[in-house]
Amino acid sequence: MEQTNNVEVKRTGGKAPRASASGYSDAGASWNKKALKSFLAYSSGAHQDIDENNYTLRQRARMLYMAAPIATSAIKTNRTNVIGCGLKLQARPNTELLGLSPEAAKDWQRRTEAEFDLWAKRKKSCDATGVNDFYGIQQLALMSWLLSGDVFCIMKQVPATAATPYSLRLHLIEADRVSTPGSPGATFSNMTEGIAKNGNKIYDGVEVDKNGAIVAYYICNNYPNELKMAVSEWTRVEAYGSLTGQPNIIQIMESERPEQYRGVSYLAQVIEPLLQIRRYTESELTAALIESFFTAFVMTENPEENPYNEAGQPQIDHSDDEYEMGPGQINYMKPGESITFGTPSRPNSGFDAFIRALCEQCGAALEIPADLLLKSFNSSYSASRAALLEAWKAFKMRREWFVSDFCKPIYEIWLSEAVARGRIQAPGFFNDPLIREAWLGSEWVGPSQGQLDPTKEIEAEIKAVEHGFSTHEQSTIKLNGGQWESNVAQLAHENKILKEAAGSDAAQAKED
Repeated sequence: MEQTNNVEVKRTGGKAPRASASGYSDAGASWNKKALKSFLAYSSGAHQDIDENNYTLRQRARMLYMAAPIATSAIKTNRTNVIGCGLKLQARPNTELLGLSPEAAKDWQRRTEAEFDLWAKRKKSCDATGVNDFYGIQQLALMSWLLSGDVFCIMKQVPATAATPYSLRLHLIEADRVSTPGSPGATFSNMTEGIAKNGNKIYDGVEVDKNGAIVAYYICNNYPNELKMAVSEWTRVEAYGSLTGQPNIIQIMESERPEQYRGVSYLAQVIEPLLQIRRYTESELTAALIESFFTAFVMTENPEENPYNEAGQPQIDHSDDEYEMGPGQINYMKPGESITFGTPSRPNSGFDAFIRALCEQCGAALEIPADLLLKSFNSSYSASRAALLEAWKAFKMRREWFVSDFCKPIYEIWLSEAVARGRIQAPGFFNDPLIREAWLGSEWVGPSQGQLDPTKEIEAEIKAVEHGFSTHEQSTIKLNGGQWESNVAQLAHENKILKEAAGSDAAQAKED
């Protein structure tokens, strides 16, 4: 230690000295406080901290999703609220910039949405694997993004036919297959960093240029450590087409650090508590099950004689050294053997409170309140509504990210093909990027927030519309995800039928 200007300075093994009694050095960065002396935390760049740990994080997150109910709830709750049955297109061209009348704009919107549905609603038309329609692909993409940290979608082209007039096909690629190429002839690669033939760096399958911009992705034909003899081969897919400038492949991920090129599993920060919740739950379940068993142990000189043969249960394991417990189970012990049961004092009465406390902590990290994570709403209306409002902030944010990363890029590629094939008229689409952007305006409508007290919430929306805080369309989407104009047209049709029916009844009554 040395003194510099009356401030104690600590030498750090060849590194520059740092004040040990100033600012954070006497707080969270202190090396002297007992509580912090053993808190040795080290961090490196995003590549080392994230990419080199992603394989383990993905496997653990997937296992928890398959085996831990709370983890399953976290993923599916996001799926149901962010995507639901699918985010539906509402074409919204910039009518002012394009000089379209309201009537012409409405006609163009209807035509475009109908054409998009022609492509999106058929598995054969939009999915390269033929498994899902566009809305099923959305669900799968979101769940894969959350579990694996990111997911990729390749744009493929197949010949158009009379029944399927569009050539665009989507092929989802799971995070594991995007990896840094290994040595020739290898069955897999565990490298995360490499150098491309052109000298660019590769970070876990993502090639970046000297400026740090993504230029290509490397897709392996195998999964890591997959049990197959095929030699792994990597295909380099450029991020954008050289002629069109449109994406050849899109990546959906949430960035948490600068210069980060691969995503982190949504469950990463809660893997340990979720695992412990699962273990604790299984232990309590096993203990309760064992306590419910009625098992008898018989000591006899002749095990062949069974005075309880009607009550006994058949043994699964016939080893002489194995004894089983079960409802009505009879075990025959050897002379001199005895059974002793431990009597641990388990806090069974506090199980619910303890699990909920852990779920509240996990829910805080996942931005899902415990009520919603557990699907248990036992609080007051105000508390439950506050919890839902907080959760919906996160759901809406992820929906915006998903729309920006997935829906809008795909819509742009699809609309470009539709205009090029002449199925949709969009003058100036390929001539001016500003006009192109005006035609590409869109909104993507998903599931609404739902209502705890429909009467109160509908009254609030009515007042918001009356005072100009909201529009009829915005309030309709918020309340039930519907379309206001379609509702008005349908109501007009229904009212006409009711009026005709009422007139017929009045005429019949007059005749009678």
